[in-house]
Amino acid sequence: MRSTTPTQTPAAAPSPVDQAELLLLRAHRRAHRRSRAKLAPLVLTDAPPQEALPLTRGQRMADAVACTIGSWRFILIQSTAIVFWISGNVWFGANAWDPYPFILLNLLLSFQAAYTAPAIMMSQNRQSELDRRHAQSDYEINVKAELEIELLHEKIDILKERELLALTEAVRHLSLQLEALSQKVH
Repeated sequence: MRSTTPTQTPAAAPSPVDQAELLLLRAHRRAHRRSRAKLAPLVLTDAPPQEALPLTRGQRMADAVACTIGSWRFILIQSTAIVFWISGNVWFGANAWDPYPFILLNLLLSFQAAYTAPAIMMSQNRQSELDRRHAQSDYEINVKAELEIELLHEKIDILKERELLALTEAVRHLSLQLEALSQKVH
């Protein structure tokens, strides 16, 4: 067993308020673990994560649309196409295929927005569901780690108590020996 040096100071004991809050936190955690155990026990398995499951055709399409529409490449190509559309119609004047109010361009852009917005929303909803699953998994791992740390703290406290008892016993034994030696000398 290691002994502590006199220069080491013990950690300050938590205040009564801190101890009360710790007790409330532990009680809440235990109640939460019991309720989770009834619903779905905390089991970390090697099962494939949900995001590894094959995507449906609609999910793949929504992801492809969101990936394409949300890129600088798409923005630049669409901006260039709109500039050419407007320039061409202004250039041809009265013979243009979509004269000045550009009603056909407005219709095409509205059509694009009407179909891409729901696809992007579907992709975002799927991504937020994945994020929720990741957060739940992280929470469960954190609870498990917290329990392990609490167990380690308890083990360290037990080792400290044993060490203190052994040191107290050694001091008592040495005191008895010193007393016996001092009585022999006198």
